[in-house]
Parts: sequence; C-alpha cells; structure tokens
Amino acid sequence: MDPVPDHGEHSYQGSGKLDGKVALITGADSGIGKAVAIAFAREGADIVVSYLNEDDDARDTGLWVEKAGRKAILVPGDIKSVDHCEALVKRAVKEFGKIDILVNNAAFQRTYADIADISAEEWDETFRTNIYAPFYLARAAVPHMKRGSTIINTTSIQSRQPSPYLLPYASTKGAISNFTAGLAEMLAAKGIRVNAVAPGPIWTPLIPSTMPADKVAKFGEQTLIGRAGQPAELAGAFVLLASELGSYMNGAVVPVTGGEIMI
Repeated sequence: MDPVPDHGEHSYQGSGKLDGKVALITGADSGIGKAVAIAFAREGADIVVSYLNEDDDARDTGLWVEKAGRKAILVPGDIKSVDHCEALVKRAVKEFGKIDILVNNAAFQRTYADIADISAEEWDETFRTNIYAPFYLARAAVPHMKRGSTIINTTSIQSRQPSPYLLPYASTKGAISNFTAGLAEMLAAKGIRVNAVAPGPIWTPLIPSTMPADKVAKFGEQTLIGRAGQPAELAGAFVLLASELGSYMNGAVVPVTGGEIMI
C-alpha cells in the first residue's frame, strides 16, 4: 500500500492499562485489528491473533506483540464458520485460561454500482463475516468471561451514513450497532460491558483492494479533517473501552470519523 498504513508500531506508548489481560482480536493481521493488537500488547495484554490466511501479516503482528513483552497466539481460519469460532475461543482458553476482551473487528466488503450485481452468495458472505461471526464468538466467549470483561465490536460511519456502493457492508454495520446495544443489555447483569467503535474512512487494505481507483484517490477528503485516518488513530478508542478508563461506558458507539457526524 502507498502510503504504508501506520499501525502505531513506532508511536503508541502503553502505560499498563491492560496488565494481565487476555484479548482475542479478529482481523488482527492488518489494518485496525493490527493497530489494536499492538496497543493492547503495549498496555500489558496477551493477544490471540485471529486472521483468515494472511500468514506473513499475522506473523508480523505477533512479532510486535512479542516485542512488547507479551505472548501472541496466531490462529488462522474462517470466522464465517461457527465451528471455527468455537474452536478459536477454546484455543484462547486453553492457552491463557480466560478471555478478558473480545474484539470483533474482522470485516468483508466489496463495492457495487447496481443491486442487480450483488449475488445472494455475496450478501451471505458479507453478513456471515461481519455479523454472524461476532454473534458466534460472543456466544462462545461469554461463558469464559468474568465480571469486568469487555466485548468491543467494530461498526462504521456506514451504520449511520450508508454509501449506496457499499450496500451489503453498510447493512451489516447497522446490524452490528444494534447487536452492540442489545447485547450490552443482555450481559449487563453478568458485569460484561459491550461497546463499539465506529471508524470513518481509515486507510486499511480493504480500501485499495475493494474500491475503484477514483474513490481511493479521494478517500477521506470529505471529512472535516480532510484526510483518511490511520489505523493507529483508532487504537486509543479501543483501549478506552477495554480498560477501566471506560468502566462507565456500556452500549456505546464511539465515533472516530475525522469529523463526519453521527448524530
């Protein structure tokens, strides 16, 4: 990618906000997930790096986690599969004995100009990746989570300002916001907080790989800040929600949008 995304490799400074915690992060091989893994590790958490099949990228994330003095477990596989999601949670519990933080971040998107071009298979794959998987993972993880644990879902500005060319993706992001709110109410009695981060235009591999070149060239220019955000600029919001700094936040959607309005 040109420019190379900034995941906070050389900038994020931790201060022990997540000492002794265990975080399972999906899509942690690149983009937002990679930035969150690096930040969480530097805050003191061990990381389960969930990813599809990008082994080199996942190993790089693991190296950054280990450089922070924490343990990284790399688990490839397709989170569209309920069996894989359940196995992923079992692996985390086997390796670390618990799960304190679940970050449902992995996502799938493609662009389409006409609804006639969107196949049933495409719609199904988008929903299974973006909203079925968070359900599968939350259902599997909650029995292993204690009071004070957290679930953080990645939604999007698209949940409030859907782009027509991202119809399947935007639809799932609206579902994730509602899933977050409902699950927060469902788990409140267990002392497990559930929140979401809503990124605006962030420079991740999804952008050049799924968008037309003319849109990539102007990506993020519509924001008040006037540019796309970097993955590292999301990390602080996830740390807030995962740590005691966010202890009174539940059912919230935190916008990190470069000024695009979500009210």
